[in-house]
Amino acid sequence: MTARRKRLPWTWLLIAPAAVLLGVFLLVPYLNIVLMSFRPPATGAPYGPGLTLGNYQRALTDGYYLSQLGSTLWIAMLTTAATLLVGFPVAWQLARSRSRWRPVLYGIVLSPLLVGIVVRSFGWTILLGNNGVINKAARSLGLTLTPLPLMYNTLGIVIALTHVFLPFMILPVMAALQTIDPALEAAGRSLGATRRVAFRRIVLPLALPGIQSGCILVFVLALSAYVTPVLIGGMRVKTMTLTVVDTLTDAFQWPLGSALALMLSVAGGLCVVLFARATRMRWAA
Repeated sequence: MTARRKRLPWTWLLIAPAAVLLGVFLLVPYLNIVLMSFRPPATGAPYGPGLTLGNYQRALTDGYYLSQLGSTLWIAMLTTAATLLVGFPVAWQLARSRSRWRPVLYGIVLSPLLVGIVVRSFGWTILLGNNGVINKAARSLGLTLTPLPLMYNTLGIVIALTHVFLPFMILPVMAALQTIDPALEAAGRSLGATRRVAFRRIVLPLALPGIQSGCILVFVLALSAYVTPVLIGGMRVKTMTLTVVDTLTDAFQWPLGSALALMLSVAGGLCVVLFARATRMRWAA
């Protein structure tokens, strides 16, 4: 007990830098945003004196903001599902491969992170535009006479976000798959289970922590994405993130923008909690 008490101050000293960093750059700004959201609007100033619930009343009763919130959540969910469907086979191959080309494949997975998100999004505008590479190829092959609607809609945003955030799904899933002993699947096969049953009853439950981590990470990143929806969606697809930025910078309504930002954060947090609880209960059964 005495030795443990002597080590306790050193433990706190190790935690202190991270705690101070989180407090200064995360907790204090969030508290400022919370306080700002209760301020009344003002003319010629960021906010007026006193406190009010009018910002939240406007955000929660205006159908325009609610529809944008639903659209933002929907785009984040579609992006998460797409990255999982595309990324799981890649993570499986990287985790089980013993090929000498495995480092090359690993580098290809990480390569999108080496390029700025603005450059990647502009690259997708070249691919998905009406006169882009994909539409030109489709018309030259006789597959379509009119340009395919690949930009300025939800589909284009989801495609671009899937490419941008795919490594954040592959890496945690691959880490979880690497911890699974292939002998467990072989044992299930030897007891009469088919490959599909062994995968569903053995591999997926053991890989679920990595799947949960990847889904939550991609969902949160897609929910707060700004650059890609601006470039790919233009002004035709308005997400809550774009509205928050426009409200803060263009309309100069800091209290309303803070309320909208907190509404988006709370909605995303509730989705994450519900997803984590649902998947845990479903796989524990």
